[in-house]
Amino acid sequence: MRWPNLNPGTWKRRQTGPESRETEKVAHNSISVEVAPHLLLGQRGERLAAEYLEQLGYTLVASNFTLPVGRSLRGAMIHAEIDLIAYDGSTLCFVEVKTRRSDWFAAPEQNVDLRKQRQIARAARVYRRMFGLTSATYRYDVVSVILPAMDDEDKVARPRLEVLRNFWTDEKFRKHRWAETMYD
Repeated sequence: MRWPNLNPGTWKRRQTGPESRETEKVAHNSISVEVAPHLLLGQRGERLAAEYLEQLGYTLVASNFTLPVGRSLRGAMIHAEIDLIAYDGSTLCFVEVKTRRSDWFAAPEQNVDLRKQRQIARAARVYRRMFGLTSATYRYDVVSVILPAMDDEDKVARPRLEVLRNFWTDEKFRKHRWAETMYD
């Protein structure tokens, strides 16, 4: 079961013709906007990651779960997104998908920095409270997807996917009392 998109006016239409691989048009309330190629790469990586997790035995619950989690110091809303939410047996998994064309410069999972981890942990905490899953066991996974560009000699570019289970814990984000941490 997939959760419905929170924006009911959003739908996607693929272009036809030679540029169909590079761009995709998104219409929202009758305004047409082209989606950047790097966003299309990310969407393709998320689709591949979802299929791969289902092959591994995960049960997908939601994809692209977005919710407001707070306000900035200036008062602007802060939104957080969890790419995939799935069950691995009885464990609730919050999955971040990182997609790259190559790992020449850095591995995709290295872009899940502390700020992104904190943002996902906050969204996961809100998700668990919303659905009464505060006592459920959970973990944070990262799926690293490498989609190489197709060469003339390689007719089929095979993606490489790797699941990094329990990539981080939210222990470092919990507030500790001063007296407990002072002399431990």
